[in-house]
Amino acid sequence: MRVLVVEDEQLLADAVATGLRREAMAVDVVYDGAAALERIAVNDYDVVVLDRDLPLVHGDDVCRKVVELGMPTRVLMLTASGDVSDRVAGLEIGADDYLPKPFAFSELIARVRALGRRTTVALPPVLERAGIKLDPNRREVFRDGREIQLAPKEFAVLEVLMRSEGAVVSAEQLLEKAWDENTDPFTNVVRVTVMTLRRKLGEPPVIVTVPGSGYRI
Repeated sequence: MRVLVVEDEQLLADAVATGLRREAMAVDVVYDGAAALERIAVNDYDVVVLDRDLPLVHGDDVCRKVVELGMPTRVLMLTASGDVSDRVAGLEIGADDYLPKPFAFSELIARVRALGRRTTVALPPVLERAGIKLDPNRREVFRDGREIQLAPKEFAVLEVLMRSEGAVVSAEQLLEKAWDENTDPFTNVVRVTVMTLRRKLGEPPVIVTVPGSGYRI
């Protein structure tokens, strides 16, 4: 899942990004509304975690732009105000969910995951294919009943492949969904991660390489 965190309190923004990355999400971070609009124009995000009171461009205007563009991106709006009228106003301009500060990080994670599921065709909360069972919420993976320990990027790649339901996923798509914008697109990080993932999943191999196209399960 690709997430954009937009928050002008840099310590909070960086803490949220670190926590989301530990949950195997690809996260970009910006600290003002103008930078958010620049990122949204060039990257496809599943979810934007958006502070409402932003410098340069207000969070409301960022949200309106996402709606205006007709993007599948879901918006989780954050605010220091817990007033009901503020929540209603945020939802009326197009936010998909609303979370007042301070918040429990576990609730933020749950809300981001729930919104992420709404950007694609509805799938069961636990994904199963080719003897693999993947639970995104618990960060658990089993193959034929055997639990497999995966690093965050390995988990993210496997989740993208599982969600594709047998369709081929290109290396570029994996890079976009599982890594943030600071990753060099010309590295072999996708190939190396897929190789490690194959080894951990064991025999017989379930990740198929489609020459010139990408990977599928």
